Amino acid sequence: MRELTPLDHLFGQLDGGLRAAFGPPPSGTRPSPASTLDDAALDEDERRLTAGLMRINHTGEVCAQALYAGQAATARSDEVREKMAEAAHEEEDHLAWCAERLDELASRPSLLNPLWYAGSYSIGAAAGLAGDPWSLGFVEATERQVEAHLDEHLERLPPQDQRSRAIVAQMKEDEARHAQMALDNGATILPAPVQKLMAVTADIMKAVAYRI
Repeated sequence: MRELTPLDHLFGQLDGGLRAAFGPPPSGTRPSPASTLDDAALDEDERRLTAGLMRINHTGEVCAQALYAGQAATARSDEVREKMAEAAHEEEDHLAWCAERLDELASRPSLLNPLWYAGSYSIGAAAGLAGDPWSLGFVEATERQVEAHLDEHLERLPPQDQRSRAIVAQMKEDEARHAQMALDNGATILPAPVQKLMAVTADIMKAVAYRI
């Protein structure tokens, strides 16, 4: 087999972006945490709220695919590149679970997913160019913020909607593990102003993705 060229890697990244933004959801490697749970009856307001929250989570997973792809493309070491690829693979499960739940709720993903993907890939690539410790620091900060917003979703989801709650709870557990992976591999903790800017950007994305 011939060695892959930078152009091959570029086309591979573009293909991944198109699949995440436009293609059918990946099948995932793990069964959905909701697979053994009954679907609860939701009134229209509860269904709309749940669909909006799961659309945010789906968009977050599209962004995660892009961030990890961008960081892997510019990582300095093979070890960090492999860690990014492992985390991205788990995020594919999240993407599949959220897409399935949106379909059950008779809803859809964000129409702006291509925009979210492109922006996140650029941010991930820039983080990678800053060096592996900073790139891993970006992962740690991002995953801790995602953990917090998933906690918020668990508080807001209807108590009887055990299917959505099981998905969100498993996602939260996985994100915490990804953050710890970054710390264990030498992450540099990002300055507070940078983390604040990340949080503000994430809040804008969540507000838009909830509706569009």
